[in-house]
Order: sequence, then structure tokens, then C-alpha cells
Amino acid sequence: MKSMLIEGMFAAVTTPFYPDERVYFRKIEANMARYSRSLLAGVVVLGSTGEAILLDDAESAEVLRVAAEATAPEKVLMAGVGRESVRATVELAEIAARLSYDAVLVRPPSYYAGQMSSAAVLHYFRSVADRSPLPVLLYNIPKCVPYQIPVELVAELAAHPNIFGIKDSSGNIDRIRAQVELTRNAPRRTVNVTTVFEAVTGRMLTPRVEAASTFVSAGELAVGVAVATAPPAPALKTRTKEVGFQVLCGSGSAVFDSLQAGACGAILAFAACAPQACQEIYLAWKDHDLKLAEEKQQRIAGANQRIVGALGIAGLKHACDFNGYFGGRARAPLLPPTAEEKAEIERLLAEIRN
Repeated sequence: MKSMLIEGMFAAVTTPFYPDERVYFRKIEANMARYSRSLLAGVVVLGSTGEAILLDDAESAEVLRVAAEATAPEKVLMAGVGRESVRATVELAEIAARLSYDAVLVRPPSYYAGQMSSAAVLHYFRSVADRSPLPVLLYNIPKCVPYQIPVELVAELAAHPNIFGIKDSSGNIDRIRAQVELTRNAPRRTVNVTTVFEAVTGRMLTPRVEAASTFVSAGELAVGVAVATAPPAPALKTRTKEVGFQVLCGSGSAVFDSLQAGACGAILAFAACAPQACQEIYLAWKDHDLKLAEEKQQRIAGANQRIVGALGIAGLKHACDFNGYFGGRARAPLLPPTAEEKAEIERLLAEIRN
């Protein structure tokens, strides 16, 4: 089974729609191209922020395809594939694998929440991981799923060869710390990294074939040379790194404290509208400038709590519009923000532009 290095900051990206609620694929391309120019380690497509629960299967597959084709090869691509059944989850994971995603993010089932005992949740994740062609990142999101994955269960699942980490969106630092501690002895995995120890994605190892130039000079025609070929891409230099079970924060208000508690990074909805501001927390922490990292955390804390925590997807999409990404409307039944809420979002982001 493969694993993946997922250190650093990741944006949980939105899914743009036309006013009539059709998926706006050209805006997905534009957004992903812009995220590709940021310092983010990667992106998550079709997570909670991507309104995945509101898309049908055909739309989900096409969103994954368009996003993958528009994203720079060096960005780690993760696909949200959680569905209510093991079968449907694995089918979407197989689509993500064919599109060269690097990993899948899998939430627990939620509709039959009353029957999701620890044994049922354990069976679900193990069954998905057994059959998924891509490594699995667990997803604990109590805001959307009416129960949390027990920490002890996370530790048990960490032993599975195809489960390599968890995104925990609880915002509970004690829980983050406990998961780091309880998975410290989980099996270590060997992953490919660059010479500066950044993640190597599958798309970096299998670069896209660029169309060869069709221009042939007059001199070449005179000597009978009529074949134009693109120069071969230089071989990617890689090395390996041993990584254990990787714990990521999913709350924009708890990034600094989570990193201090042992998390290796974060996957944030707020990074969809303000990737640079989120990235600055990680960079300062990585440079051991804890005072600056805490200041950068405080800079986004209030805006994150109000926009992501209170106003939700529709509020975040307006924040994306305000900061130069395409957000647009959320899909019904989610309601758009009011004029007053839009003005409030813009005030909160006045000093957090990207």
C-alpha cells in the first residue's frame, strides 16, 4: 500500500456554481490555477467545504477531473470520497485514483448515526481502506457528522497499512494531542520526497505529455528535416523519508495550538479564501518563531470563527469572491448571506487580502 507526506497547509476548496446551480467548471479551473501559484502544500477537492454531499455521482467525478487537470503537479491532491456505503465510497476512490489523486479523505457515514457503533465505524473504515487504490486519510468532523471517531478507534485504525492519517476538525487540542500520542507507535511508512523533503506527488512522477511544437524552420526543410519534438523533461530527483501516522488540524482557529500539540499541518476551509494568511502561521511555526506564529493565528481567528464557523459555506464563498477567487452562490438548500452579512465578511477580511 502507498502512503503520502502531508505536512503543511492545505486548502479545502469550494465548488463553484452558476446562478442556476449547474457546476461552473471554468471557475474550478481558474481557482485551482491560482491555488497552484500559492505556497500551499496542496488542496482537498470535494470535502465538506466543496458541498460534496449536494453533488450527484456524475458531477462529483467531473469536478475531480477538472480540478486535477488544472492543478500544478507539485501540489498534493486529495479527494473527498466519503459516502454512506462502503461500496459507493470505494467507487469514488477508484475514480480519484484514475485521475491521479494522491490520497482520499473519508468521513464516517452519518445517516444511520444511531447505529454507528465503534464496531460499525471500525468495519466501515477498514473495509474502505482494504479496497481503496489510494491511501486513506480519516476525517473527523463532528459539526457535520453527529458523532466523533473515538480516539482509541483512531489508534486502532492507524495500524492499517492503507490508513496514513486523520484530519480532525473538532478544534479540540486535547483530542489532537491524544491522537498524536496514541499513534506514536503506529507502523512507519516510507514515502518519496523531493531533495528538500517536500511531498512527491504521483503527477510529478508521470508528467503530462505536452504537445510538440509544429513549427519547422526553413533551414530544416531545406535539409529534409520535418520532425519537431519537445525536449525530454529532466528526471525528478527524489529521496525517501520515514513517516508515522499523520495528524492534521481541520479548524482554522486551532492551527497554532495543534502544531504545538504535534500535528503536522492543517486542512482549512479558511485557506480557500485566504491561503497566504493561513500559510504564514505554518511558516512562522516551522521557523521556530512561536511569537510570530501565534500572532498570525490571532490575525485570522476572529474572521475564521465568524465566516467559516457561523456563516458557513455561503459565507465562505462570498469571502472567496471578495479575495479574488470565484465563490458564487451555495447550492440550495443553503441560503446566501444577507447584505449585512456580506458587508461584515468584507470588514473581517479587509486586512486579510490574498
